[in-house]
Amino acid sequence: MKFMDVHRGMTGITAEQFRAAHAADAAIEGEEGVHFEHAWADPESGTVYCLSEAPSRDAVQRVHERTGHPADEIHSVPLSA
Repeated sequence: MKFMDVHRGMTGITAEQFRAAHAADAAIEGEEGVHFEHAWADPESGTVYCLSEAPSRDAVQRVHERTGHPADEIHSVPLSA
């Protein structure tokens, strides 16, 4: 199932910090059966979005918690156009 998660409070995140956070998730994603497909960040608002394929919301959150940046929201996105 696909999930879109939202992180807030990352105002001022740099490209290097963003890539490092994404790489940390990617390094352990397989342990939870998650695959992060893409991520986007807006340093001005401090909002980060991650699209993943995962067995559950909990699996997505476990990866993010283990890497030190838990998601504020995780939404299932079963439909696309």
